[in-house]
Order: sequence, then C-alpha cells, then structure tokens
Amino acid sequence: METPPVNPVGEKDTSQPQQQWEKNLDLTTQIRQQPRDPPTEILELRVSPDPDSQILENPQETEKLATGLEGDSDKSHGSASEVPEPLQASDLWYCPDGSFVKKIIIRGHGLDKPKLGSRCRVQAFGFTLGSGLPEGWTELTMGLGPWREETWGELIEKCLESMCQGEQAELQLPGRSGPPIRLTLASFTQGRDSWELEATEKEALAREERARGTELFRAGNPELAARCYGRALRLLLTLPPPGSPERTVLHANLAACQLLLGQPHLAAQSCDRVLEREPGHLKALYRRGVAQAALGNLEKATADLKKVLAVDPKNRAAQEELGKVIIQGKKQDAGLAQGLRKMFG
Repeated sequence: METPPVNPVGEKDTSQPQQQWEKNLDLTTQIRQQPRDPPTEILELRVSPDPDSQILENPQETEKLATGLEGDSDKSHGSASEVPEPLQASDLWYCPDGSFVKKIIIRGHGLDKPKLGSRCRVQAFGFTLGSGLPEGWTELTMGLGPWREETWGELIEKCLESMCQGEQAELQLPGRSGPPIRLTLASFTQGRDSWELEATEKEALAREERARGTELFRAGNPELAARCYGRALRLLLTLPPPGSPERTVLHANLAACQLLLGQPHLAAQSCDRVLEREPGHLKALYRRGVAQAALGNLEKATADLKKVLAVDPKNRAAQEELGKVIIQGKKQDAGLAQGLRKMFG
C-alpha cells in the first residue's frame, strides 16, 4: 500500500537540528517578542521530545500530513496567526446515539464528507491491542466490506461520516479510561447518499447485507447479524410503496436476533412489522409469541402460538413453547390465589 509523503507519526528531522531550532526560536520571537525567556508552552508547540505526540503538538505539520502536501520552506517561519485557535464549541460533535464525543484537533477543509461508497484513507491511534485495526495508514470503503463488522468498525464509520478532508479528531467514549482515540481522515473519494441510489442498487446492497447477516447468524453471532439486517432495512425504507418484499424477511430475521440478544420488546416490534404485511407469517407469529411470553404477556403469547399450531399442528417448537406458557400461567394463577388468600383470609 502506498505510504503518505510525510511520516505519519511526525518524527523530527534530525538532519538539520540547528536550522529547525532557529525556525522555532523565530516563531517564538514573533509571538512574544521576548527572545530572552521564551515560554515553555510555546516551545513545546514546535519541539516535542515524544515523536508519537507530535501529531497533536504540531498541528501545522499534521495538516500537511493529512492533505498529502509537502511543506514549503518559505512558510516554515510562520507568524502569530499560525498558532492554533482556542477550542470552540463548534470543535465538539456529539454522536446522536451517544456512543462517543468527537473533539476536532485539526480542522479539515471543504464541506463534503464521506458517503456511501467513499474510499477513505485513514489513520487511527489509541485502540487496544488485538482490536484488529490495521496499524498505520489504511483504506476503508464507507458502507461496504467486512471491516465494518469489527469491534472498531461501527465507531470509525460513524465518525468518518462527520469528518472533512484533512481533519484530525479525538474520540472520547463514555466509561472508557486511558488516552482518547485519534482518527485522521487524509482523503476520500466521492460517494453518494442513499437517496441518490437507484432502487435496483439499493435492493442489491440490501441483498448483500442480508446474505452476510444470515452467514453471521448461522456462525453464532446474532449481534453482528442484527447490524447487517438493520443496514439492509435502512436501505429499503426509502423505496416508494409498496416497498421491497425483502423487508418482510429482514424484519423476521432481525426478530430472531433480538430474541437471542435478550431484547423481547424489540423482537415483538419487528414481528409486528412482518405481520402487518403478512398476517399469516408463521415464523413471525412464533417469534412474537416467544417475545410476548418473555415480557409476561401470556394471553398474547398463547394466542400467537395457537395460530401457529392451527396451521402447522406438528410444529414442535410451537408445541413446546405453548407448554411453557401454560405452565407459567398456572404458576401465575397459583401465586395470585395465594396472595388473595393472605389478603382476605
């Protein structure tokens, strides 16, 4: 893979230490006009003993890295206007789902942001070892590829959707200790919003997500399978009525994942979506019955399971679940009777 023109960790150029020191001293003189005792924080802005920290401490050099431009020696002396501006409220961005807060360290340029299909050149630091994130610079395609199924994939994709070219940001995760995650978006290709896609393109992408979700479900990973089904549904929601028949299958599959994940309320809602379109959908009736039983709605659970058995009397799963519901109902009745006796006895 092609490497960027500037060292991504911001290593110091040791071939001309004296010349670099003169540049740093010149910048300090222009800012403070007190060359006899330059403040420590101003010197640290230009000279850092830790190479890994120079991405944050020397924002001008990092901006060159992010945009892939070589530095101009005539601009290296700079002026007071080159000092980073104080952090403003606009430098903070809160992810709508509350999963992280982004603080902009280096502002990007332009207004465009990565969209579906954009090929992004990124670099990330701060993830735990073994997370699977490639070290150094890597390319990720928005909305496509198995990288989104990694533990870090969803987080990075959501952050990239909010970034401009050349931007570098820190990500703070609720409840996470240690240094923040740093993410740099060097460049990206043109992508498209989902509403810009043709109906056939959306359906094709949704089928790919569904196939991958089914593969993950069979491999015993309902959480990632649910993400795939959810992404497929979001693609199909914008289709004109009557919509794609794929939505019925996707909601039914999503309900199966939600049951395994201990989310009976969501599973019942997903089954409702299926049964609105196909009232006799047996798998949705069965799964809604299981969900209602888990929620303690035994009458609704019994009704759904009996509908399944009315069509398929030999359905063993429905028979077993109905038996459990009946036993659970008897226990509830016995508990209620005992409570009444204590109250009025």
